[in-house]
Amino acid sequence: MKPRTDDAAVIGPLDLAARVDEALAVQALAFGLGPDEVGVRRHIVLRHMTSPGARALGATTPDGRLVGFVYGMPNDRTHWWSTIVEPYLRHSGLDAWLDHSFVITELHVHPDFQARGIGRTLITSITDTAAEPRSILSAIDIESPARALYRSLGYADLAGQVHFPSAPRPYAVMGAPLPLLRPPAA
Repeated sequence: MKPRTDDAAVIGPLDLAARVDEALAVQALAFGLGPDEVGVRRHIVLRHMTSPGARALGATTPDGRLVGFVYGMPNDRTHWWSTIVEPYLRHSGLDAWLDHSFVITELHVHPDFQARGIGRTLITSITDTAAEPRSILSAIDIESPARALYRSLGYADLAGQVHFPSAPRPYAVMGAPLPLLRPPAA
């Protein structure tokens, strides 16, 4: 994959297992995680990166600082996330979205680098390499800049008020056909 650039960062392949602590520091700032949550997520990220087809992209500054990342993998109905969201999707008659989908597991950009197109470039770049015809993800079920970004890319709500164990707020599951939408040319 040829690295892409924006005005602040270079987007390219990321060895997430090797840079997991840097990535989780970005996620902690962007998502408001405490040290205990970071510790739990570290093990989850490392386990995910051993899944077939798992891959990650990072956004790095010219001096090599990681300021954003995305990772995902082909969805597997036996994975924990799928087992949680499946009843919600089935209730809506949309559980087929769990098949032949590329799941965006995490997407985070350091707060100082948000609103610069980095998140958009990360998610479109990783899904552009997916063999699956669609993508799914979950996001906190509130109106937020992240949800607005996902909608602008073609993601639509598939299920709302999804409750994950230990998550204090409900999530929405969103899905989009691939390739993701792009803004009209200027």
